Amino acid sequence: MSSTTTSRLNAISFDVEEFFQVANLREHYARDDWEHVDSRIDRGMDAILECLARRDARATFFFLGWVAERRPDLVRACLDGGHEVQSHGYEHTFLFDLDRASLAADLERTEKALVAAGAPRPTGFRASTFTLTRETFWAVDVLIERGYRYDSSIHPISHPTYGIPDFEPGISRIETDAGSLVEFPVSTLRAAGRNLPVGGGGYFRLLPGWATRMAVRSVRRAGHPANLYLHPWEFDPKQPRVPAPALKKLRHYLNLDRTLARLDALLAAQPFAGLGEVLGERGWL
Repeated sequence: MSSTTTSRLNAISFDVEEFFQVANLREHYARDDWEHVDSRIDRGMDAILECLARRDARATFFFLGWVAERRPDLVRACLDGGHEVQSHGYEHTFLFDLDRASLAADLERTEKALVAAGAPRPTGFRASTFTLTRETFWAVDVLIERGYRYDSSIHPISHPTYGIPDFEPGISRIETDAGSLVEFPVSTLRAAGRNLPVGGGGYFRLLPGWATRMAVRSVRRAGHPANLYLHPWEFDPKQPRVPAPALKKLRHYLNLDRTLARLDALLAAQPFAGLGEVLGERGWL
Protein backbone atom coordinates (compact mmCIF):
# COMPACT_ATOMS: atom_id res chain seq x y z
CA MET A 1 0.00 0.00 0.00
CA SER A 2 1.47 3.32 -1.01
CA SER A 3 1.59 6.47 1.06
CA THR A 4 -0.03 9.81 0.31
CA THR A 5 3.27 11.58 0.79
CA THR A 6 3.97 14.55 -1.48
CA SER A 7 7.67 13.76 -1.73
CA ARG A 8 9.38 15.42 -4.68
CA LEU A 9 12.15 12.82 -4.76
CA ASN A 10 12.89 10.85 -7.90
CA ALA A 11 15.04 7.72 -7.96
CA ILE A 12 18.35 7.22 -9.70
CA SER A 13 20.62 4.20 -9.80
CA PHE A 14 23.85 2.97 -11.34
CA ASP A 15 24.51 -0.61 -12.40
CA VAL A 16 28.13 -1.08 -11.35
CA GLU A 17 29.86 -3.18 -13.99
CA GLU A 18 32.97 -2.89 -16.13
CA PHE A 19 32.74 -1.85 -19.78
CA PHE A 20 33.74 -5.37 -20.82
CA GLN A 21 30.85 -6.96 -18.89
CA VAL A 22 28.09 -5.24 -20.86
CA ALA A 23 25.68 -7.66 -22.52
CA ASN A 24 25.76 -5.66 -25.75
CA LEU A 25 29.49 -6.43 -26.18
CA ARG A 26 29.65 -9.92 -24.67
CA GLU A 27 30.72 -11.43 -28.00
CA HIS A 28 33.94 -9.41 -27.80
CA TYR A 29 34.87 -10.01 -24.15
CA ALA A 30 34.67 -13.67 -23.19
CA ARG A 31 34.02 -14.41 -19.52
CA ASP A 32 37.35 -16.22 -19.22
CA ASP A 33 39.16 -13.06 -20.39
CA TRP A 34 37.74 -10.64 -17.83
CA GLU A 35 40.69 -10.97 -15.46
CA HIS A 36 43.04 -9.93 -18.25
CA VAL A 37 41.26 -6.76 -19.38
CA ASP A 38 42.43 -3.51 -17.80
CA SER A 39 39.83 -2.05 -15.46
CA ARG A 40 38.49 1.42 -16.21
CA ILE A 41 35.70 1.54 -13.65
CA ASP A 42 37.33 4.27 -11.55
CA ARG A 43 36.85 6.82 -14.33
CA GLY A 44 33.09 6.46 -14.26
CA MET A 45 32.69 5.94 -10.53
CA ASP A 46 34.78 8.99 -9.66
CA ALA A 47 32.77 11.18 -12.03
CA ILE A 48 29.44 9.87 -10.72
CA LEU A 49 30.27 10.20 -7.02
CA GLU A 50 31.66 13.71 -7.49
CA CYS A 51 28.56 14.79 -9.44
CA LEU A 52 26.19 13.36 -6.86
CA ALA A 53 28.08 15.08 -4.03
CA ARG A 54 28.13 18.40 -5.89
CA ARG A 55 24.35 18.27 -6.38
CA ASP A 56 23.61 16.86 -2.91
CA ALA A 57 21.91 13.85 -4.48
CA ARG A 58 21.83 10.23 -3.37
CA ALA A 59 21.59 7.08 -5.46
CA THR A 60 21.38 3.31 -5.44
CA PHE A 61 24.42 1.43 -6.73
CA PHE A 62 23.54 -2.06 -7.96
CA PHE A 63 26.91 -3.83 -7.74
CA LEU A 64 27.97 -6.94 -9.55
CA GLY A 65 29.37 -9.30 -6.94
CA TRP A 66 32.36 -9.82 -9.25
CA VAL A 67 33.17 -6.11 -8.98
CA ALA A 68 32.51 -5.95 -5.23
CA GLU A 69 34.97 -8.80 -4.60
CA ARG A 70 37.74 -7.04 -6.50
CA ARG A 71 36.94 -3.46 -5.54
CA PRO A 72 35.54 -3.35 -2.00
CA ASP A 73 36.88 0.21 -1.84
CA LEU A 74 34.24 1.26 -4.38
CA VAL A 75 31.50 -0.26 -2.23
CA ARG A 76 32.79 1.67 0.76
CA ALA A 77 33.08 4.89 -1.27
CA CYS A 78 29.40 4.62 -2.15
CA LEU A 79 28.42 3.97 1.45
CA ASP A 80 30.61 6.83 2.69
CA GLY A 81 28.81 9.13 0.24
CA GLY A 82 25.45 8.27 1.80
CA HIS A 83 24.34 6.03 -1.04
CA GLU A 84 22.53 2.69 -1.08
CA VAL A 85 24.35 -0.46 -2.22
CA GLN A 86 22.30 -3.33 -3.62
CA SER A 87 22.69 -6.45 -5.79
CA HIS A 88 23.06 -6.70 -9.57
CA GLY A 89 23.87 -10.41 -9.41
CA TYR A 90 27.34 -11.87 -9.50
CA GLU A 91 28.57 -11.72 -13.12
CA HIS A 92 25.82 -10.22 -15.28
CA THR A 93 24.16 -13.49 -16.22
CA PHE A 94 20.77 -13.25 -17.92
CA LEU A 95 17.95 -14.79 -15.89
CA PHE A 96 17.17 -16.82 -19.03
CA ASP A 97 20.45 -18.66 -18.44
CA LEU A 98 19.72 -19.50 -14.79
CA ASP A 99 17.25 -21.67 -12.92
CA ARG A 100 15.96 -21.38 -9.36
CA ALA A 101 18.96 -23.11 -7.79
CA SER A 102 21.60 -21.28 -9.80
CA LEU A 103 19.93 -17.91 -9.23
CA ALA A 104 19.85 -18.56 -5.48
CA ALA A 105 23.56 -19.45 -5.59
CA ASP A 106 24.31 -16.35 -7.67
CA LEU A 107 22.46 -14.12 -5.20
CA GLU A 108 24.18 -15.72 -2.23
CA ARG A 109 27.62 -15.22 -3.74
CA THR A 110 26.86 -11.55 -4.41
CA GLU A 111 25.43 -11.04 -0.93
CA LYS A 112 28.62 -12.42 0.62
CA ALA A 113 30.77 -10.17 -1.56
CA LEU A 114 28.81 -7.05 -0.62
CA VAL A 115 28.76 -7.85 3.10
CA ALA A 116 32.49 -8.61 3.04
CA ALA A 117 33.04 -5.19 1.47
CA GLY A 118 31.18 -3.52 4.34
CA ALA A 119 27.67 -3.14 2.93
CA PRO A 120 24.46 -4.32 4.60
CA ARG A 121 23.02 -7.53 3.23
CA PRO A 122 21.19 -6.44 0.06
CA THR A 123 17.41 -6.23 0.00
CA GLY A 124 17.10 -4.69 -3.49
CA PHE A 125 17.91 -6.33 -6.81
CA ARG A 126 18.21 -5.56 -10.50
CA ALA A 127 18.67 -8.41 -12.97
CA SER A 128 21.16 -8.25 -15.81
CA THR A 129 19.62 -6.43 -18.78
CA PHE A 130 16.12 -6.36 -17.22
CA THR A 131 15.65 -10.07 -17.97
CA LEU A 132 12.87 -10.51 -15.43
CA THR A 133 10.09 -11.29 -17.92
CA ARG A 134 6.98 -13.47 -18.00
CA GLU A 135 9.26 -16.40 -18.90
CA THR A 136 11.53 -15.80 -15.89
CA PHE A 137 8.88 -14.66 -13.42
CA TRP A 138 9.83 -17.61 -11.20
CA ALA A 139 12.77 -15.45 -10.11
CA VAL A 140 10.41 -13.35 -7.98
CA ASP A 141 9.89 -16.30 -5.63
CA VAL A 142 13.65 -16.79 -5.30
CA LEU A 143 14.12 -13.12 -4.42
CA ILE A 144 11.35 -13.24 -1.82
CA GLU A 145 12.73 -16.43 -0.30
CA ARG A 146 16.13 -14.77 0.10
CA GLY A 147 14.66 -11.77 1.88
CA TYR A 148 14.63 -9.16 -0.88
CA ARG A 149 12.11 -6.40 -0.38
CA TYR A 150 12.18 -4.64 -3.74
CA ASP A 151 13.19 -5.25 -7.32
CA SER A 152 13.86 -3.04 -10.35
CA SER A 153 14.26 -5.67 -13.07
CA ILE A 154 11.02 -5.40 -15.06
CA HIS A 155 11.01 -2.99 -17.98
CA PRO A 156 7.40 -2.38 -19.10
CA ILE A 157 8.25 -2.04 -22.80
CA SER A 158 8.41 -4.21 -25.92
CA HIS A 159 12.00 -5.25 -26.67
CA PRO A 160 13.57 -8.24 -28.45
CA THR A 161 15.50 -9.35 -25.34
CA TYR A 162 13.42 -8.25 -22.37
CA GLY A 163 10.31 -6.43 -21.24
CA ILE A 164 6.74 -6.96 -20.03
CA PRO A 165 4.89 -4.27 -22.01
CA ASP A 166 1.60 -4.63 -20.11
CA PHE A 167 3.20 -4.44 -16.65
CA GLU A 168 2.28 -1.59 -14.30
CA PRO A 169 4.70 1.25 -15.17
CA GLY A 170 4.58 2.76 -11.68
CA ILE A 171 5.46 1.20 -8.34
CA SER A 172 3.47 -1.93 -7.53
CA ARG A 173 3.51 -4.94 -5.25
CA ILE A 174 3.89 -8.46 -6.63
CA GLU A 175 2.14 -11.13 -4.55
CA THR A 176 3.07 -14.80 -4.89
CA ASP A 177 2.72 -17.89 -2.73
CA ALA A 178 6.21 -17.13 -1.40
CA GLY A 179 5.23 -13.65 -0.18
CA SER A 180 5.41 -10.16 -1.66
CA LEU A 181 7.96 -7.97 -3.40
CA VAL A 182 7.77 -4.31 -4.41
CA GLU A 183 8.53 -3.69 -8.09
CA PHE A 184 9.94 -0.28 -9.10
CA PRO A 185 10.41 -0.27 -12.91
CA VAL A 186 12.60 2.25 -14.68
CA SER A 187 10.54 5.05 -16.14
CA THR A 188 8.49 4.95 -19.32
CA LEU A 189 6.09 7.39 -20.97
CA ARG A 190 2.77 6.32 -22.45
CA ALA A 191 2.30 7.46 -26.04
CA ALA A 192 0.53 6.07 -29.13
CA GLY A 193 -0.78 3.13 -27.10
CA ARG A 194 2.60 1.91 -25.89
CA ASN A 195 5.19 2.57 -23.19
CA LEU A 196 8.22 4.45 -24.49
CA PRO A 197 11.57 3.98 -22.70
CA VAL A 198 12.91 7.15 -21.09
CA GLY A 199 14.50 5.68 -17.97
CA GLY A 200 18.18 5.97 -18.79
CA GLY A 201 21.01 3.92 -20.21
CA GLY A 202 21.28 4.27 -23.97
CA TYR A 203 18.04 6.24 -24.05
CA PHE A 204 19.59 8.85 -21.73
CA ARG A 205 22.45 9.27 -24.21
CA LEU A 206 20.20 9.14 -27.29
CA LEU A 207 17.71 11.76 -26.12
CA PRO A 208 18.83 15.37 -25.68
CA GLY A 209 19.11 16.41 -22.05
CA TRP A 210 16.08 18.65 -22.19
CA ALA A 211 13.97 15.73 -23.41
CA THR A 212 14.95 13.58 -20.43
CA ARG A 213 14.18 16.40 -18.02
CA MET A 214 10.81 16.91 -19.71
CA ALA A 215 10.15 13.17 -19.46
CA VAL A 216 10.85 13.27 -15.71
CA ARG A 217 8.32 16.05 -15.32
CA SER A 218 5.77 14.09 -17.37
CA VAL A 219 6.25 10.96 -15.25
CA ARG A 220 5.66 13.02 -12.14
CA ARG A 221 2.52 14.58 -13.59
CA ALA A 222 1.24 11.04 -14.11
CA GLY A 223 1.60 10.52 -10.35
CA HIS A 224 4.85 8.52 -10.25
CA PRO A 225 8.37 9.29 -9.11
CA ALA A 226 10.81 9.02 -11.99
CA ASN A 227 13.26 6.11 -11.88
CA LEU A 228 16.40 6.50 -14.00
CA TYR A 229 19.53 4.37 -14.34
CA LEU A 230 23.02 4.60 -15.83
CA HIS A 231 26.36 2.74 -15.73
CA PRO A 232 29.89 3.85 -14.83
CA TRP A 233 31.17 2.99 -18.33
CA GLU A 234 28.77 5.58 -19.77
CA PHE A 235 30.98 8.26 -18.20
CA ASP A 236 34.17 7.01 -19.88
CA PRO A 237 34.34 8.34 -23.46
CA LYS A 238 37.93 7.15 -23.94
CA GLN A 239 37.22 3.48 -23.30
CA PRO A 240 38.55 1.02 -25.91
CA ARG A 241 36.48 0.55 -29.05
CA VAL A 242 35.73 -2.91 -30.42
CA PRO A 243 34.77 -3.81 -34.02
CA ALA A 244 31.16 -4.59 -33.16
CA PRO A 245 28.26 -4.35 -35.63
CA ALA A 246 27.12 -0.79 -36.30
CA LEU A 247 23.95 -0.95 -34.18
CA LYS A 248 25.80 -2.35 -31.17
CA LYS A 249 28.48 0.31 -31.48
CA LEU A 250 25.79 2.99 -31.66
CA ARG A 251 24.10 1.66 -28.51
CA HIS A 252 27.32 1.52 -26.55
CA TYR A 253 29.38 4.51 -27.68
CA LEU A 254 26.79 7.15 -28.59
CA ASN A 255 27.32 10.47 -26.73
CA LEU A 256 29.58 9.08 -24.01
CA ASP A 257 31.24 12.49 -23.91
CA ARG A 258 27.92 14.13 -22.98
CA THR A 259 26.70 11.83 -20.20
CA LEU A 260 28.29 13.66 -17.29
CA ALA A 261 27.01 17.09 -18.30
CA ARG A 262 23.53 15.68 -18.82
CA LEU A 263 23.56 13.99 -15.43
CA ASP A 264 24.69 17.21 -13.77
CA ALA A 265 21.90 19.19 -15.43
CA LEU A 266 19.33 16.55 -14.46
CA LEU A 267 20.39 16.55 -10.82
CA ALA A 268 20.31 20.36 -10.78
CA ALA A 269 16.73 20.37 -12.07
CA GLN A 270 15.12 17.73 -9.83
CA PRO A 271 15.90 16.11 -6.44
CA PHE A 272 17.09 12.49 -6.66
CA ALA A 273 17.74 9.73 -4.14
CA GLY A 274 18.18 5.96 -4.09
CA LEU A 275 15.33 3.59 -4.81
CA GLY A 276 15.07 2.38 -1.22
CA GLU A 277 14.76 5.92 0.09
CA VAL A 278 12.07 6.85 -2.43
CA LEU A 279 10.11 3.67 -1.74
CA GLY A 280 10.43 4.22 1.99
CA GLU A 281 9.19 7.79 1.87
CA ARG A 282 6.19 6.71 -0.18
CA GLY A 283 5.24 3.96 2.24
CA TRP A 284 6.13 0.95 0.08
CA LEU A 285 8.83 -0.43 2.38
